[in-house]
Amino acid sequence: MTTVTLSVASREDVTRRALSAFKGEQQGTHISFSSVELLWQTMTRKRWELLKTMTGQGAMSIREASRRVGRDVKAVHGDVHALLDAGILDHTDDGKIVFPFDKVHVDFTLTAVA
Repeated sequence: MTTVTLSVASREDVTRRALSAFKGEQQGTHISFSSVELLWQTMTRKRWELLKTMTGQGAMSIREASRRVGRDVKAVHGDVHALLDAGILDHTDDGKIVFPFDKVHVDFTLTAVA
């Protein structure tokens, strides 16, 4: 089973993970955001619904994704492109879209504002 972690991470955290990976240390698959606000701006309620529907389902057309979530193709098209731009979804060679993971883990810490 392939899991991706969506996380809030600083540039230093991402660099540290990359350096550890270069040393052969397993890091898992991460998609990192620079702030919680950016995570929530990117992962709107409708996009979460789309991601949930696509998790573990393999490649599909935007029209098929739209049918599965019960939404207008044009609206889903916009969400798909936002997720593609963020590096969350991928294109296949035959033009379909895919979220190539079976599980999603979200990881961030809320701290008090000084």
